Amino acid sequence: MRLGSSLGLILLALSSQALAQAREQRPTGLPKKVQWTFNLDAGFSAFGFNNSLYTDVKPDPSGDLSDNWFESYAKPAISGTVRAGKGSFFGKVSVVGERTYAAPPPLVGSEASSFMIEDLYVGWRSGTALGAGEDALELTVGRAQYRIGHGLLLWDGGGEGGSRGGFWSNARKAWAFAGIARFHAKSNTLEGFYLDRNEVPESEQGTRVAGANYERTLGSSTTLGASYMQFMSDSNPARDGMNVYNLRAYTAPLRKLPGLSFDVEFAREDNGDLRASTAYNVQAAYELSKMSWTPKLSYRYAFFEGDDPGSAKDESFDMLLPGFYDWGTWWQGEIGGEYFLANSNLVSHQVRVHVKPSASVSGGIFGYAFQLDQLPTGITSKDVATEIDAYADWSVNSNFIVSFIAALAHPQAAATQAYGRTSDFTYGMIYVAYAY
Repeated sequence: MRLGSSLGLILLALSSQALAQAREQRPTGLPKKVQWTFNLDAGFSAFGFNNSLYTDVKPDPSGDLSDNWFESYAKPAISGTVRAGKGSFFGKVSVVGERTYAAPPPLVGSEASSFMIEDLYVGWRSGTALGAGEDALELTVGRAQYRIGHGLLLWDGGGEGGSRGGFWSNARKAWAFAGIARFHAKSNTLEGFYLDRNEVPESEQGTRVAGANYERTLGSSTTLGASYMQFMSDSNPARDGMNVYNLRAYTAPLRKLPGLSFDVEFAREDNGDLRASTAYNVQAAYELSKMSWTPKLSYRYAFFEGDDPGSAKDESFDMLLPGFYDWGTWWQGEIGGEYFLANSNLVSHQVRVHVKPSASVSGGIFGYAFQLDQLPTGITSKDVATEIDAYADWSVNSNFIVSFIAALAHPQAAATQAYGRTSDFTYGMIYVAYAY
């Protein structure tokens, strides 16, 4: 039954190519005044662990700490745009079916599947109606996606794992409700938003967020941003009413060294007597564009404050709702960040080498050193773990991408004291994605 599900997903993806070739010859029955777009995204992934750092040791006498499981998803979508005077109306509808099966660890959830609406929104773009440039104003309302910057704080609008399945695949990103107003004039973009998260039922906290975001582009290589958010929660007092301030800069400032770039981001959380916390990261990268394989070298320092046990206020950083921008962001490490660390009470050093051997293949290696900001009770060392990740992305054709991951994490003193583990945690993954 499981094999049949996986084969069915792959056949569905392959058959859509044949359907695409015939779509112009077959009438859809839909209004011809609307510009329609059909999409299909699908994926299948396999995961394997050895010597997991989980506290819930399996009950068998051997103390086996290995886990192997699979995930799959399919997301068909239809979107449309229709001109209306000088502007246009647009909308989108999609659904997501996800499944986690075999023997996932408790963190991922039990074998589970779900099928539900993902995108369901309408909107309006001003076109030339305002005389301030093409589509200066855009309004969106409904189940839609929204993110800020590189997704350090706000991106993932849909909860995964648990009773829904799809812990790693993360096919759901749309908010249960989103109201977004975006004004764009020349190099400036101003956004106002209200978002209600689509949370996993058993982890429902009634998370909502309202705020504003401003971005300014300087040429083609620099983006500056500033955001304000206020979070609301029905069952998380430390998050309810919390104010979040965010400043960021992504820049390659030197014309004579276009391969040299910097990413800097700062966040401050404030909720009166309940929470006051800070996080920031600084990254420097240099791409050797004239060398074979165009290697890119980078170093990143990231800090997420921990709770000071001597203070009545909570200083631990709430990691909020990050998303996947690139390998290593913003789940740090394919082992640490995905499965036993959070962006709270954490200091990380990341070194990365990325190469592109051909137009269809890229990959690289990450090295991490993870440390604690504050020492929890019973822990005497700030050194948590070191990790090395090797990854490769292969664009088989314009529709299929295959990704490979191999990783090893070595527990250091803090992890040994917390979990009682000294063996290296090894991990492997293969992920096949289809997009039409």
